[in-house]
Amino acid sequence: MAKATTMEQLLADEGAVKQLTVGEIVEGKILSVKKHEVLVDLGALGVGLIPRREIEYSRNLTEGETVTASVLDTELEDGYSLLSLRRAVKDRGWEEVLARVENNETIEVTPFDANRGGLLVDYEGVRGFLPVSQLSAEHYPRVGASDKDEILQRLNSLIGKSIKVKILDADRKSNKLIFSEKEAVREALATRFSKLKIGDVVEGVVTGAVEFGAFVNVEGIEGLIHISEISWERVNNPQDYVKVGEKVSAKIISIDQDRLSLSIKQLTEDPWLKEIEALKVGERIEGTVTRITPFGAFIQLSPSVEALVHVSELGKDSEVDPEKIFTLNERKNFVVLEIDKDKRKISLSLDKESKKK
Repeated sequence: MAKATTMEQLLADEGAVKQLTVGEIVEGKILSVKKHEVLVDLGALGVGLIPRREIEYSRNLTEGETVTASVLDTELEDGYSLLSLRRAVKDRGWEEVLARVENNETIEVTPFDANRGGLLVDYEGVRGFLPVSQLSAEHYPRVGASDKDEILQRLNSLIGKSIKVKILDADRKSNKLIFSEKEAVREALATRFSKLKIGDVVEGVVTGAVEFGAFVNVEGIEGLIHISEISWERVNNPQDYVKVGEKVSAKIISIDQDRLSLSIKQLTEDPWLKEIEALKVGERIEGTVTRITPFGAFIQLSPSVEALVHVSELGKDSEVDPEKIFTLNERKNFVVLEIDKDKRKISLSLDKESKKK
């Protein structure tokens, strides 16, 4: 009778033995570490085999070490169960990711690689992507549209640096994980924006100099100094006036959604107004030809003062060609015809002696 009870107990115990299932996370001690595989003691669940490809590349395992793995197959031909350390890390990582999404948390990530589209990130064993478009003003690579090499160079400089982000999109099924630095700083930027007003003088760091102006990071807020607001004199190349990384002071001239329009030149008095006081209508003056157009030529009278010789002042012939009369960078004598302070315009005509030439 006792023996029967014992058999019943054995059968009951056997039925109670837990069976492995694919995707399950298990824990065990390493029995042996070989070149291509690692064997793990799972206790009552048997022995698991971890192929080298299923171990993180930088991880070194030792006998007796306790590891956590994910079950890929419950029984191989040799009776082992197939395990993966990489999958376990990734599964736990996705649980961590989804928890961060649910709580709308800001997290820190460290990019390990870059391409022209953005930064590659590994968060808790899950590969993700931080697109260029989701970088904050502090890190966005503001360069000329054609300078793709510099974009990649700027992004490479962020590899290994900690960046605060929020998770923009997470889809475990398609293994898609997108981060955004913009979203992580949005609330703080809104607070800073609320304290700024037109006319304020701010300090920032130049993050890019392009054909149409310079971008400036003002405590995380992006500002643009248009080429026409860099200096009172004519600016042909913003890079001649500002350099990436340089600290500058500028005046806020407009606030548009998430960007500031700034001016460096408005921090100083307009020299044009002072210089034209010395000019008089009818006065003979010398200047340099800086631009030639079908409707006339622009003449530089000083670094801050430019004037126009309209085509109508070059002759009565409707087919007069300014390019046949003027040469770029040549010096000529002119006569001041009109000074319009409100429109900041000065009209000239060619001096009689210059016309003869």
